[in-house]
Amino acid sequence: QVELVESGGGSVQPGGSLRLSCAASGPSYTRNDMAWFRQAPGKEREGVAYINTRYILTYYADSVKGRFTISQDNAKNTVYLQMNSLKPGDTAMYYCAARRNVAPWDRVSTYNYWGQGTQVTVSS
Repeated sequence: QVELVESGGGSVQPGGSLRLSCAASGPSYTRNDMAWFRQAPGKEREGVAYINTRYILTYYADSVKGRFTISQDNAKNTVYLQMNSLKPGDTAMYYCAARRNVAPWDRVSTYNYWGQGTQVTVSS
């Protein structure tokens, strides 16, 4: 069984930074792919960033390229999302997700495991 626990959300002003963490437990082969998604009120869940934990391959949504960085610490079984230059449009609940099999990185339905989410609010 895989468990994902997010932390690090909060409220910041535009231009600020936050670092989200996703602590994972369970067999490593069940979480070869890990990703961050976000969902704003009234909108669909969308992919933000992805990392293949074996080959350190990463992908980003166009809206966050150059501002967000996904990384991992294998010793801690933790994936991070460093978010810089935050904008009001980044306000959402952020979710960590994991899956075993390869598929288009931002396809929500292909992820087997989800965290409970952490709220990010960007406002002046």
